[in-house]
Amino acid sequence: MQSKLGDFIRAHRERTTPSSVGLASDGRRRTPGLRREELAQLCDVSPTWLTWLEQGRDVAASGKLLARMAEVLQLNAAERAYLFSLAERLDPQHGEAAPDAGEPLGEIVAAIDGPAYILDRQWDALAWNEHAAALFGGWLDVEEAEPAQPNLLRFMFRHPAARGLIIDWEDRARRLVAEFRADIGKHAGEPPLAALIAELSADSAAFRALWTSQDVVNREGGLRRFLHPRAGELGFNQITLHLARRHDLKLVMLLPA
Repeated sequence: MQSKLGDFIRAHRERTTPSSVGLASDGRRRTPGLRREELAQLCDVSPTWLTWLEQGRDVAASGKLLARMAEVLQLNAAERAYLFSLAERLDPQHGEAAPDAGEPLGEIVAAIDGPAYILDRQWDALAWNEHAAALFGGWLDVEEAEPAQPNLLRFMFRHPAARGLIIDWEDRARRLVAEFRADIGKHAGEPPLAALIAELSADSAAFRALWTSQDVVNREGGLRRFLHPRAGELGFNQITLHLARRHDLKLVMLLPA
């Protein structure tokens, strides 16, 4: 794997022109790309260390260094992901949206024949279809016109309709908070998420107790049961997928059980 990493770095170094990174070309280059010493200087490492890395020797590259190298070499999203995969390191930008990562969210959920919605990192609903709006009374059908995006956790812990709609509410609430903690990971201290956690902790004793328990579980699918005020008891199998170009967004589909 180290050899593949070194080959990849060398190939992209040799195709990166000095002018593209603000360096003057002296006209005496054997290849149009960056010299190893130049890339090392731009990444704040020694030329010897970079030589070893390109040669496939057993040297470790940190995520921060790889991020700087990806920037200098002007890697696109796919190339950057491949670089971190070869190095077996987690990209510091993992889960963050790329500037050009637009997705037709409304079209995605509208094409699904069943309740479906898309959540961001705060579990705000960014898009949902008519089936989801019909199922989640008090969440997607009433908060759509409000200034803030409808939030799943606010509905779960602050809206009285949630306890009547969701069968086994206590168990689902416990899992939901543990899934949320696992989902946001290191981002919990960021302002939007920290504000949401503080708000829910202040407004809901149930959320506060579950959040302080420090439980963590993966967001998994499975049977979801509802007692709808008009349709009666309903059962769905939940499937959650991350969007290919927006790993911070989750597509949740409820398929008939």
